[in-house]
Amino acid sequence: MTVEELAPESRPHLLRGVKLKNDQVRKTWVLLAPERYLRLNAISVDILQRCDGAAALSTIVDDLAEKYSADRTMIERDVRSLLNSLLEKRMLGL
Repeated sequence: MTVEELAPESRPHLLRGVKLKNDQVRKTWVLLAPERYLRLNAISVDILQRCDGAAALSTIVDDLAEKYSADRTMIERDVRSLLNSLLEKRMLGL
């Protein structure tokens, strides 16, 4: 399943063993998984902090659109793009 196929009620979450960490040494946020290390930008961190398995995809998009005073359609496209990438890397669950 890809993010494009998700219903607005879907509740994305990081898979077991995948951790969102603030790397104090490098002064950046990273996503850690077995044999993987992804450096994240601030918006990616904002999205992933909301992917707790409790928040619905539609709620995540609404929150970010409000926070950034941005077009909801654009925010949804960006959120789906990031989540789809993490699904392909097997770092995200639905």
